[in-house]
Amino acid sequence: MNSNTGPSADPSEARPPLTPALTGDELARWYWTLAELNALARRLDVPRGGGKAALTERLRAALDGRPLPAAPARRPAAARRLSAPVDGTTVIPEGQRCSQVLREFFRREIGPAFHFDGYMRAYVAEHAGHTLAEAVAHWHATRAAAAGPQEIGAQFEFNRFLRAWHADHPAGTRDEALAAWRAHRSAPR
Repeated sequence: MNSNTGPSADPSEARPPLTPALTGDELARWYWTLAELNALARRLDVPRGGGKAALTERLRAALDGRPLPAAPARRPAAARRLSAPVDGTTVIPEGQRCSQVLREFFRREIGPAFHFDGYMRAYVAEHAGHTLAEAVAHWHATRAAAAGPQEIGAQFEFNRFLRAWHADHPAGTRDEALAAWRAHRSAPR
């Protein structure tokens, strides 16, 4: 079985409770949800921002008595977020997020097939100073690439697991995939 799709260790080894008594290495050996990691971070008074990987590294340092890696700098809040009405000449401000105002505009301009995919989220985040008409052109220009298989980010471990499992088990059912996921996340890494 693919290492991404099933347990790779002794099934009799059970995941320990997530407590401050763990070592950093033991924390890293097991799958933990972000909610579980956040709960431990609150108990240890460790900053919780920056995503699961960054939080895990800070928790490992705290559990091992090492200095914490720097917490990520907070993104400044947008000085001005777009509010309705907007049109093609509206300029995307710094720090703008993919909001309902933008979704409604893009659905009016592009149609009901519009959705915020990775290409559009990146465009909004990285193209302050550009117009919404340019964003619509970007949507149309990226549809061929968006139609192909997309890489799933490492932070989406469940989705990555399911894609790999279904590639290895094309006739597998949803229940079988979920059972395999539960076994995978219960096993040490």
